[in-house]
Amino acid sequence: MTRKEIFWSNVQDVIKGIEKHPFITGLIDGSLPMRNFQFYIVQDALYLREFSKVLLMASTKAESEEQKINFLTHVMDASRVEEGLHYTFLRNWKIDLSSQEMSPANRAYTSFLLSVGYSSSFPEILAAVLPCYWIYMHVGKSLKEKGSPVEEYSTWINTYGGEEYEKGVRWAIDQLDKVDVSRTEEVRMLKNFRLASIYEYMFWDSAYKAERFPFPINVNL
Repeated sequence: MTRKEIFWSNVQDVIKGIEKHPFITGLIDGSLPMRNFQFYIVQDALYLREFSKVLLMASTKAESEEQKINFLTHVMDASRVEEGLHYTFLRNWKIDLSSQEMSPANRAYTSFLLSVGYSSSFPEILAAVLPCYWIYMHVGKSLKEKGSPVEEYSTWINTYGGEEYEKGVRWAIDQLDKVDVSRTEEVRMLKNFRLASIYEYMFWDSAYKAERFPFPINVNL
């Protein structure tokens, strides 16, 4: 088995959990309450700002010029998604992103990614960011085949189920088999990959539950 096959096989329990999660199935049949989708879009917009920083770290620590350039391109792609998809939704809903707070799951996930980005090697960063790419492509392609009766949900599905998005994801996945690492580093990569995959599940679960901190996290001086 290739490394990418081994990594994907190690998260099949998480993938199955995501596929049958009521947030995902609710997109397909339209039963997901719009307020939960709005919660998700807000959190995803906040997430992408931090995720872009980690992609920039991946570019800085890249092992080849191709990796450096492509991850820089992905930073710009993330910004375009934020501008084109998220801000369109947020404007329509009259939601001011600057007044929104990260959910506990979102803060935990992005803190993990930033920690890996700052302290780890390129292969380990690659493994940590890949689930966001890979799982979104997997879910997007699956949902696109089924569609949704809700216009907003269809717009989201078409973004992540499209061929252009898949092209960039396939390239990123292929980098797993191109990095030369020791057995110890490969184990750390796989642990990062699995933990990030679990966080992907938690991100959707958090939106479905509209999860918030039990006490306000803002402070007044």
